[in-house]
Amino acid sequence: MAFAIATSAGGDGRIHWKLLDDALLKLDGKPPLTWSVYQPDKSQKKNNLVLVLLGHRYLALNFKAKLVYQVLPSDLQAEGSGFESGDLFTEDRLLPTDNWTVRDVGPAEQIRVTLMDYGRELEVLLRHPPDMRKFY
Repeated sequence: MAFAIATSAGGDGRIHWKLLDDALLKLDGKPPLTWSVYQPDKSQKKNNLVLVLLGHRYLALNFKAKLVYQVLPSDLQAEGSGFESGDLFTEDRLLPTDNWTVRDVGPAEQIRVTLMDYGRELEVLLRHPPDMRKFY
């Protein structure tokens, strides 16, 4: 059961990951020393994917399918403050997880999952973009 993801509008299969400055990440309720959260560029319309740097480990989350994948640093090419990658969502890199919770908590989307190889709970908060329609 592989989950191949065609991501680019041009059809080249590349994902352009953008750094999210307003995201929050917690491991067992506390922020880790080193972390970053990335999402595909809005033009790619893959808002259910998240790339997480947790210490020296990269994880790719598909929170719609409730799956987490191991990402090797060699899979990512630095591009400004973000990354570019190919398909990171392959069955051979699937990590065991449990206790998924994905819910809207007002100004953010909350994703909680227990990483079975760590035995710890990962929580990611992704801020919703502000609704600017009332100003037009």
